[in-house]
Amino acid sequence: MALEHITVLDLTHMLSGPYGTMLLADLGARTIKVEPPGTGEGTRRLLENDPDYARDGMGAYYLTLNRNKESVCVDLKSEAGKAVFLDLVRHADVVFDNFSVGVTARLGIDYESLSQVNSRIVTCSVTGFGQSGPETHRPAFDQVVQAMGGGMSITGTPETGPTRSGIPIGDLGGGMFGAMGVLAALAERERTGRGQHVDISMLDAQISLLNYMATMHLMSGHVPAGIGNGHFVHVPYNSYPTADGHIIIACIGDAFFERFVEFIDLPALRKPEYLQQPVRYAAKAEIDAIVGAELRKQPTAYWLERLRAARIPCGPVNNFEQALNDVQVRARDMVVEVPLKTGERLRMPGNPIKLSAATPKAYTCPPALGEHTRSVLADLAGYSPEQLEQLRRDGAIA
Repeated sequence: MALEHITVLDLTHMLSGPYGTMLLADLGARTIKVEPPGTGEGTRRLLENDPDYARDGMGAYYLTLNRNKESVCVDLKSEAGKAVFLDLVRHADVVFDNFSVGVTARLGIDYESLSQVNSRIVTCSVTGFGQSGPETHRPAFDQVVQAMGGGMSITGTPETGPTRSGIPIGDLGGGMFGAMGVLAALAERERTGRGQHVDISMLDAQISLLNYMATMHLMSGHVPAGIGNGHFVHVPYNSYPTADGHIIIACIGDAFFERFVEFIDLPALRKPEYLQQPVRYAAKAEIDAIVGAELRKQPTAYWLERLRAARIPCGPVNNFEQALNDVQVRARDMVVEVPLKTGERLRMPGNPIKLSAATPKAYTCPPALGEHTRSVLADLAGYSPEQLEQLRRDGAIA
């Protein structure tokens, strides 16, 4: 695996941070969760007893985000525990956290402190608003940054009002950019020999994801409203009801529209002026109504077969069951099996990053709390059985 030479100390909790370290673990990094004794990381308890969403005493959050990881229990608030953690840092490459701003400095494990122990260490912090700016100390969760980042204002329609993404892109975006930042810092370390700190703001990530739509606003001053499943530029580009579901058609540019008109063969769409994008966009509501009325006459499968044959961009609006059983998704190993200690094999989303030189990934079970404390400290930091037992008695580890 590409990152099998990299060791990550994972101080993360909840979603944004664990997702970032999960991506690194999926790419082969040895990823060691450093958890507080007794309670462990917060998501361990989420849904842990739910009959539908828990297995082997672990809920779906924890099971998904912590595959391929090890767990050690270290009390970072005690001097002895902090000393143990610093010994791990000496042999690690990355320390990844999503604590509130100021926590790592208060514990004495911020980049400035850790770089004194290991000059090659790369640290990454994912926070709501980053390490600088007037609102850096405010708490934030997924929906807060989705709202502040502008994306909610164009999701939904003027009638429905702002709508958050069903996928927690505020959290997931922060974790994904965190993993990218870590990889960039590791690449830079190959050149300089020194680590650095990666500062990820979840709000920054949401602003970045606005992409060309933000540029359009900054160029024109126009403030976009909710556009539902339509597009700012292209027509027809929307979700349309069929006899038994919904279908997406995405005609980008005049050439695809001409091809679509030949395919659907409706006189109302053959107006010569519709061959020009600005005219189509001005008539968006009319065109969508015409297309929607025709597509309602047949089921989704009927239209998909014919649209694909005509090479018109299209797709079904899948529910989770349909998406996770899609032949393309399965062919790309995007549903994988993770073994549990009970012998059950749990299915979950796979790794979207395909590297040609990587061997097929064998996923490992999410760790029990403190399952690897002794083995990691012995293997990575050279602790003797006697030292480990004394640290356990002192409460520094568990």
